[in-house]
Amino acid sequence: MDIDKILFEISVWTIPVILAVTFHEAAHGWVASKLGDNTAKMLGRVTFNPVKHVDVFGTLILPALLLFLSGGRMMLGYAKPVPVDFSRLNHPRRDMVLVAAAGPAANLILAFVAAALIHTVPLLSGDVASWVMHNLKNALWINLILCIFNMLPIPPLDGGRVAVGLLPAPLAIPLARLEPAGFAIILGVVFLLPILGNTLGMNINVFWWLVGAPAAQLQVWIVQIMGLV
Repeated sequence: MDIDKILFEISVWTIPVILAVTFHEAAHGWVASKLGDNTAKMLGRVTFNPVKHVDVFGTLILPALLLFLSGGRMMLGYAKPVPVDFSRLNHPRRDMVLVAAAGPAANLILAFVAAALIHTVPLLSGDVASWVMHNLKNALWINLILCIFNMLPIPPLDGGRVAVGLLPAPLAIPLARLEPAGFAIILGVVFLLPILGNTLGMNINVFWWLVGAPAAQLQVWIVQIMGLV
């Protein structure tokens, strides 16, 4: 067992995941504080300190399991949700959309930052250059995955809350009522269906169709925009 290789792999995945979920949750809290709800700010959650946001299972164990089970092809995690009292927002329905969209927007910005920083890798050398490059490439991919996954229009994901805020009431109300079952729906459709498909010899990789493929295409565009090709 090559302990150096193991530590290398852990570090180049763990650091990008922690930064991605930290900025995601801090963005929710920061936007909420600007729009009238100081709940997250009073609880010390409007911060880039990862300790305030990291969930042991969602930020560390789950990503490691997914990375291992997918053979290094899939990485997804989450942090402790930032508390937001939507009733305290200045314009609750409109501001709910802005607060929800802030997390994925932060991940998209981080993806561009990671791509831009790849230009600095030639200034480094040896193992340091390799380590930084792996971190930046993984940060680009992880932030795009988190951005697109969280924008799926299923409550309680951010995209679900954005949809509830934008849709007319006859559509928004039934969608909002799905929130208690939202994680079960996500678990079943996005994760369990592909496993069932593999068992039956069928390709039902819903996660790739809804998240992976769009993230891969967006990554191509960002790489092109940032002049990395």
